[in-house]
Amino acid sequence: MDGRVTISELEKVYGEGPERTKAIDDLSFDVEGGEFVSVVGPSGCGKSTLLYLIAGFLDTTSGTIAVDGEPISGPGTDRGVVFQDYALFPWRTVFENVTYGLEESGVPKEERQTTAQKYIDLVDLDGFEDKYPKELSGGMKQRVGIARTLAYEPKILLMDEPFGALDQPLREALQDQLIDIWDDLGKTIVFITHDVEEAVYLSERVLIMTRHPGTKKTVTEIDLDRSGSREDIVTSDAFAQYKNAVWKSLHEETQTEVTL
Repeated sequence: MDGRVTISELEKVYGEGPERTKAIDDLSFDVEGGEFVSVVGPSGCGKSTLLYLIAGFLDTTSGTIAVDGEPISGPGTDRGVVFQDYALFPWRTVFENVTYGLEESGVPKEERQTTAQKYIDLVDLDGFEDKYPKELSGGMKQRVGIARTLAYEPKILLMDEPFGALDQPLREALQDQLIDIWDDLGKTIVFITHDVEEAVYLSERVLIMTRHPGTKKTVTEIDLDRSGSREDIVTSDAFAQYKNAVWKSLHEETQTEVTL
């Protein structure tokens, strides 16, 4: 197994006593090694909490999360996280940002330089190595964040609405680039998004979560013919059917939330 995530009877509660809030309740779900899964759900349903639990940033209240059969007990280099807000060091260049994790892991200088350049090239930032974050567009900053995460070669890529702050043309360009990276590297990807079309376009499966507290509502299998152009894909009958199925399941939860 390589990058398989197993979630079993997961529960996450914040606070105690009257302040106790259950964010996730009895969630069981598996992500296969090398699979691309998107997670959608109503606002506040625990999508980001789920991601941070898989990352090991938060402790579970009960239940388990395992990677390749081994329960996680905290952050690890087998899992890499890409955030919406880029989280770059403004005082470090593109190259220095990408090498940061390698430096912290004690990778020898020559090896980390070679590795960093490999992933800078992969995200099409060749020639920008000496630029600082303030000199980059939002899309370029996010590509630096992706390269930095990929540089220490995690099995699993965890992405928390990474394109949410970008305008539509740039968002679409980075979606296509992410698919190319996934095809090239075969990483397991868990992708949090509120955008149904994005989830369907990118994923092999879409997990729809219930309203607060979040658990699994439905899972939609996506099987699109991706041999054509983006326009061919998003205008196909199959794409419309998958999008409608996900939207309907999600809409049921948001409507329930509004009427309560």
